[in-house]
Amino acid sequence: METPPTGTPKDLEEVLQSAAGHGEPASALLTHSSIGLALFDAALHCTWANDALEQYDAVPRHKRLGRRPETALSGSVASYAPVMRQVLATGTPVIGRQYRIPVADGVEHHRTLSLSCLRLDDADGRTTGVALVVVEVTGGHPAADRLSLLSEAGARIGTTLDVTRTAGELAAFTVPLLADFVTVDLADTVRLGEEPLARLGADGEYMPVFRRAGLASIHPGAPESLFGVGDVVYVPPLSPLTQVLSSERSYLEPVLDRRSTWLTNDPARARTIRERGIHSLMVVPIRARGVILGVTVFVRTDNRAPFDPQDLLLAEELVARAALSLDNARRYTHERATALALQRGLLPRAVSGGPDLEVVSRSRPADLEDRVGGDWHDVIPLNGGRVALVVGDVTGHGINAAATMGRLRTAVHTLADLDLPPHRLMAHLDQAVIRIAEEEVGTPDPSAGATCLYAVYDPATRRCTVARAGHPPPAILHPGGGVTLPRLPNGTPLGLGVLPYRSAEVELAEGSTIALYTDGLIEDRHHDIDTGIERLRTALDHPGRSLEVLCSEVLDTLTGPAPSDDVTLLLARTRGPEPGGAAGTGLPGQP
Repeated sequence: METPPTGTPKDLEEVLQSAAGHGEPASALLTHSSIGLALFDAALHCTWANDALEQYDAVPRHKRLGRRPETALSGSVASYAPVMRQVLATGTPVIGRQYRIPVADGVEHHRTLSLSCLRLDDADGRTTGVALVVVEVTGGHPAADRLSLLSEAGARIGTTLDVTRTAGELAAFTVPLLADFVTVDLADTVRLGEEPLARLGADGEYMPVFRRAGLASIHPGAPESLFGVGDVVYVPPLSPLTQVLSSERSYLEPVLDRRSTWLTNDPARARTIRERGIHSLMVVPIRARGVILGVTVFVRTDNRAPFDPQDLLLAEELVARAALSLDNARRYTHERATALALQRGLLPRAVSGGPDLEVVSRSRPADLEDRVGGDWHDVIPLNGGRVALVVGDVTGHGINAAATMGRLRTAVHTLADLDLPPHRLMAHLDQAVIRIAEEEVGTPDPSAGATCLYAVYDPATRRCTVARAGHPPPAILHPGGGVTLPRLPNGTPLGLGVLPYRSAEVELAEGSTIALYTDGLIEDRHHDIDTGIERLRTALDHPGRSLEVLCSEVLDTLTGPAPSDDVTLLLARTRGPEPGGAAGTGLPGQP
């Protein structure tokens, strides 16, 4: 509904600014206009209105002046205060929003009006209030206007793959456009990917249970709601909600019967309906791909006009648009939760480097725009007091990547038990990735693969032998300060079958810290890899800090609340020999 009633928003704004701040001539011009006009101050008290507005809603001018929208206006526009506050705060006008006013002609009939709301500023740029512009739209709910409204809903509902946000967008869009209070209740906890909830009733039957995913109200704090977003909502039997679930059809009660049996059995709801003046009700099922996801409840309180079949038709169309977005978000959330659970189950719960190596690790999953990936890390004790440090990254995202990661981690453990040199272990791991790809697609897939870094630290010599397969090099924090990235030979990523892989040794002085990580730590969509490496150097260069603090500080340098790719970080710090013992020998104290 973006078409203004007359002129452009800019033209209309200039005329209203003139009327508000440039004296009697402009004000007299608007007084005799056929367009309904009203001015409100910054506290939303009506300061001026023309005669034409009374012809639209039958409210005399003396009953408007000094009053707030709830009493200065009539019809559903009386609940327009939240929109007016938004215009005051942002300065963004709302143009051509429709509302309806009942006509007292003895027949169920409404006039459809179009309202625009603009912010008014004085010559110094200070906000003085808002202006309302009202014109009549002929023909009730024209198909073209409904299509325009649905198009606007498509742009504003389902902007993310987050169930709660999508449900909140649906509720916010319909208040106060269609209802004074709206709730969106889903039939299972889709955010956690759990099974549908149920509760055993007093008669032994299972009562449906919902999870509140969204709500909106014209009143701050939504006092009409007994449940907040995220709360479990219990539905009494024989209520309109259970009727909608069983019939899969919408429910319309233009004048709510407060003496209904279902309200008698639900005193909390009955009390809220009575105290908040809820007088009209619609319940619309949320249906997508043949499955009922939940229900959307529309009620009216301050707007005294009852819901009618046209309101129900509009509500059903809006809910149908939102249902697909909710189902997409539900499916995505379930898949991501499953992949995250699988990934966490396959990663080590705790890592230990033994007496000669202090080890700390962190993993952070990607943001919601990307799915969980196949990053992993490991610390494996070897013969002779040596310790193997492993970090890897499987190509792709989702459950398949997490499952492949688990298989590679198992393969590394098996190969490490054979005490193979790092470069030979990497060659065997390359063949394992090729076999996994052949099992999944039948032929070797060049897009399937992984990167890996395998390092073996020997405390007896204080040397670390490293082999890489397409993976970023380790970073070393020296005891006296300074971070270096040693030049080490790098083989191709695993799964390509291009040999050989080579190993190289790095000497680690006592108190040195070696950092192994995945590329998500140093690469993102907005900066090149050199910027990420420099950020890592700066964050690591604090030799006196504990590994726990250092690990957290490195991850805190990531841009944004969540990375665009999975991130794994493994820090290991060398320790000196225990008093009276030999470090790293694994032999008894006596000859």
